[in-house]
Amino acid sequence: MLQQLKSFSAVTARVWALSLPYFKSEERWKARGLLAAIVGLNLAAVFMLVQINEWNRVFYDALQNKQADVFWQQLGRFAVLAAVYIVIAVYKFYLTQWLELQWRRWMTRHYLQRWLGQHLFYRLELSRFARAHAQGATSPDNPDQRIQEDVNLFTSASISLSMGLLNAAVTLASFVGILWGLSGSFGFSWQGSDYSIPGFMVWMAVLYCVAGSVATHYIGRPLIALNFGQQKLEADFRSHMGRVREYSESIALDRGAAVENQQLDLRFSHVMRNTLDLMRAQKRLIWFTTFFGQAAVVFPFIVAAPRFFSGAIQLGELMQIASAFDRVQGSLSWLVDNYDSLAGWRATTERLASFEENLNAQEAPTQGLTTQTGEGLRVDRLSLTLPDGAPLLAASSAQVATGARVLLQGPSGSGKSSLFRALAGLWPYAQGSITQPADVMFIPQKPYLPNGRLRDALAYPEVASRYDDAQLREALAQALLPHLGDALDQEDAWSQKLSGGEQQRLALARVFLKQPAWVMADEATSALDEASEQLIYQRLLALTQRRGGGLVSIAHRPALAAFHDHRWQLEPLPGPGREFRLVSAAAEAAQSTP
Repeated sequence: MLQQLKSFSAVTARVWALSLPYFKSEERWKARGLLAAIVGLNLAAVFMLVQINEWNRVFYDALQNKQADVFWQQLGRFAVLAAVYIVIAVYKFYLTQWLELQWRRWMTRHYLQRWLGQHLFYRLELSRFARAHAQGATSPDNPDQRIQEDVNLFTSASISLSMGLLNAAVTLASFVGILWGLSGSFGFSWQGSDYSIPGFMVWMAVLYCVAGSVATHYIGRPLIALNFGQQKLEADFRSHMGRVREYSESIALDRGAAVENQQLDLRFSHVMRNTLDLMRAQKRLIWFTTFFGQAAVVFPFIVAAPRFFSGAIQLGELMQIASAFDRVQGSLSWLVDNYDSLAGWRATTERLASFEENLNAQEAPTQGLTTQTGEGLRVDRLSLTLPDGAPLLAASSAQVATGARVLLQGPSGSGKSSLFRALAGLWPYAQGSITQPADVMFIPQKPYLPNGRLRDALAYPEVASRYDDAQLREALAQALLPHLGDALDQEDAWSQKLSGGEQQRLALARVFLKQPAWVMADEATSALDEASEQLIYQRLLALTQRRGGGLVSIAHRPALAAFHDHRWQLEPLPGPGREFRLVSAAAEAAQSTP
């Protein structure tokens, strides 16, 4: 029991931490106002139920006594009570939905801004490798699902369950006094002494519901873990299908469809196995809760029947007792009725809290690394590690002056791309100091091309309206893509329609369009033929020289050395590990630079 209380306290703390930011945000007064209105409508609904309960007594007494005038009068009263209750119920539903919608909108935008800010979407993916190898650590799986699905589930469940609990508490407080006054005392004799239990129906309701709640908890407890696992397995299955679509051409060329089908079938079988386990657990719970609910219909009549048949109470009081018992029992049975929903809500809260913790961890500033903007490019005692903590680059210092052209080389696995990411400010597993030039563009080996119009893919991440058609066509021509000049308004999936070389040239066209002073390229021409690559590099050199900047390249083709006057070489350090150091030297081919 102590462990369960600690678990409940931990979940409550997580819910509070996830909920509080919205109600303290810039929209706090609208949020608090909607919440107050919903609470007020819930209280009003309970008040109307109390009035209807009292109406039960008068109406059924009129039936028993054959009082036609009272009968028709009470029908009119019921019409008024029902109309008011309907208005309250409609607006309670509408305002609850409106609060859920506004809360979801705020939380979704809040998480999108954090996820996309500070490159956390990239750093979270990097951290998956490290966390997967850390004992007891959890991997931030499927952030897209956390933001799209779990935020929606969390906001709707939090409001519906909290308002349901409030409604149950207020209903209990309102009807327990009514039931206490109507139920009378239960007298019995034992060992020659007479005893009397006041409020007998109240105690029977409490006993009935406590027994039901305890049984429900032990029957339905597996649902928490099964709901949590179901979401993860569904997300893994959907994520792998997304990867098949993303790498469709490569998979088709490798004739890998059969393997991917096996992988997808394996993941889907895990989904089905967990779903069956979830269905069995839900079936066991429904067996009990359905029996519990049906028994509750006749239970108050069975308990109150002796008083009715003895003439102590009339039909109206019996119906009022049954109605009050139903309300008290329903309030006390809130856990029984909502256990399945609570299990799903708890699983959603755990996933969202885990996502929040991962965001907080990645938002923390990188220890030991300082970045600044200045003239040229400089690294001072920069060291890098892999996400799992293995050393990659020993503390190294180097600089690139304005006008210099540096070629970064090293054996496979030496960390060239990791160093490139560190220079871009993306690699979080770093220590030392980096000075970046202000006007710089980084070109990856595999560029991102958004679906849509070609002009938008070319201007990305800026808006295409900043450039006229002549500028866009000139940039395409500079990147050896003049045949795309007439397709600026064509919409397509460009990452699938264009070849690998065309995708790289489109990324280079962005450079010629935006005219940066500095260019840093990571195998940005690896898919081009040598003649095209040399022509592109001649134009990149002309651009950076004209703009008074510099060029840093990662490339493996020997011919590109002629376009650089300095070399950064990653050389292995002696020892069993895979640690390298950065050595700066003049390039041998400097005198033959075109």
